[in-house]
Amino acid sequence: MSATPVLAGATSGGAGSFLINIMPLVLIFVIFWFLLIRPQQKRMKEHREMISAVKRGDRVVTGGGLLGKVTKVTDDEVEVDLGGGQKVRALKATLSDVRNPNTARAAND
Repeated sequence: MSATPVLAGATSGGAGSFLINIMPLVLIFVIFWFLLIRPQQKRMKEHREMISAVKRGDRVVTGGGLLGKVTKVTDDEVEVDLGGGQKVRALKATLSDVRNPNTARAAND
């Protein structure tokens, strides 16, 4: 019989109790937003801008790891010269990196 008053007291918290119980979930979502989701969205936006700005003469890396020089650019595709007279067409969306030979990178990057 003593269990009934304990249960009644635990459920009579109302809206204040609900807010206290949901606050850790909201806090976890905010932390995930700033540490995971937001930086990923920023990287995706930068990648889209880099791919849309690819031009003739740029050195690119395809998603498959092929390195080459862009010889022709259309709306959705690029023609990449792999060297030795081998040219392939690739979708712009499959390019993973555009390397600029004018920008030198440090050896440890």
